[in-house]
Amino acid sequence: MKSLIQQILDLEKVSETLEPTLAERQELSKQTQDYTNNFIDTTESKPSYYQGTPNSKQLGISSNKKELAELLAIYHSEVVQKGINPASGGHLGYIPGGGIYTAALGDFLASVTNEYAGMYFGSPGAVTMENEVLDWIKKVFGFPKAAIGNLTSGGSIANLIAVTAARDKHQIKNEKVTKSVIYLSPQVHHCLHKALRIVGLEDVQIRLLKLDESFRIDVAYLEEQIKKDKAEGLDPFMVVASAGTTDTGAVDPLQQIGEVAQQNKLWYHIDGAYGGFFILCESKKKLFKGIEMADSLVVDPHKGLFLPYGIGAVLVKDKDAVFHSHHYTANYMQDANDNGQINPADVSPELTKHFRGLRMWLPLNLHGIELFIVCLDEKLLLTQYFREELVRIGFNVGPEPDLSVSYFWYPFGENENELNEKLMREIHNDGSVFLSSTKIDGKFVIRMAILSFRTKKATIDKTIKMIEKCLAETKACFNV
Repeated sequence: MKSLIQQILDLEKVSETLEPTLAERQELSKQTQDYTNNFIDTTESKPSYYQGTPNSKQLGISSNKKELAELLAIYHSEVVQKGINPASGGHLGYIPGGGIYTAALGDFLASVTNEYAGMYFGSPGAVTMENEVLDWIKKVFGFPKAAIGNLTSGGSIANLIAVTAARDKHQIKNEKVTKSVIYLSPQVHHCLHKALRIVGLEDVQIRLLKLDESFRIDVAYLEEQIKKDKAEGLDPFMVVASAGTTDTGAVDPLQQIGEVAQQNKLWYHIDGAYGGFFILCESKKKLFKGIEMADSLVVDPHKGLFLPYGIGAVLVKDKDAVFHSHHYTANYMQDANDNGQINPADVSPELTKHFRGLRMWLPLNLHGIELFIVCLDEKLLLTQYFREELVRIGFNVGPEPDLSVSYFWYPFGENENELNEKLMREIHNDGSVFLSSTKIDGKFVIRMAILSFRTKKATIDKTIKMIEKCLAETKACFNV
């Protein structure tokens, strides 16, 4: 029988192969780099949307080893060439994410060094870097340095943290739930409704507010509704505004809503996941006046700063409200508790936490903030150009957008919704550029969402040609 030491040494010979040699690492890196370079260099000549179903057998885990070249080929055919190409400048549907190369370098470094960004004790540098990134965001939006911040996986978890803080600040629990009132725009992102269910507020009274002709919250109606609810013995405790809605890109009147919230002692939350970083654009600063009044704010760097999925951010002014749900200690972590720092794990559901801060810190410092502002300004002008071109070829467009989301439809006359839906299918079948659709007051419309850093004037010109082709095919099919 082999000795314990010999058994260990035998296993060690096998297990050490999990660490590639320098030569092996260089070869793996070269193959990966060749793939990524080719992907970037050819992405704008490829479709932005691929139809088709992935081969689940190809994507399964095999008991047999495969070479990296084969695995890259599978990844390309079964992942990259299926569905939306979110790295493409032709991704003009939903809210595009980013994918800038230098952020990927940050992720690569974070993965190789395997830094843990949940507790200061484990990696004081990683936590300090994330806190510095959050302090920069606080400055951008006029939040106090003492505000709590967290880099999350995206807007959904960020909004969840904010809703939880509002609940705990106002102690909305037990019999208070059904008498408590939250005021929302009908255009609020659905993740807020989801968050309410998750944190046990499914049975609160939700008031969907009246909107003006530009789909912004009607503040006078909000005031009237609060007075009415108070008169009926209910407990208004929270109002949510949007700094850029998903459907129409509208920015609610943030300062006026903030004043109403203060007068009525409501928790004021702003969801700026899509549009928040447009505050950096001089032409849009006035739209964001009052954003600093919020008790909590959500923004997504993987949208407005063109970073890869997923990095969101939440800021909350009330530390105690955040700590009530998220700050816990455990015996096995006693070494990490006494450091005088606010740990990311203290203000989030996550304990195990990816080092997201590096993917933001690296490109912002490498490129400089001004380059990101230029890109945002470019998207605003491209939105204006796209709308003008659509009108030129006979489309109707929605109201002047606040930011870079808008919508349009073709005036077919009879069966207008049905024919615009058919046009949308033709656009998806073409796939050279990806657009999405929504319904506005029952009308089927096609959305544009211009936020990819790779979207250029040539992209819009390509889109117009595609739309003209698909429109002709739709008209021919229905004899319009």
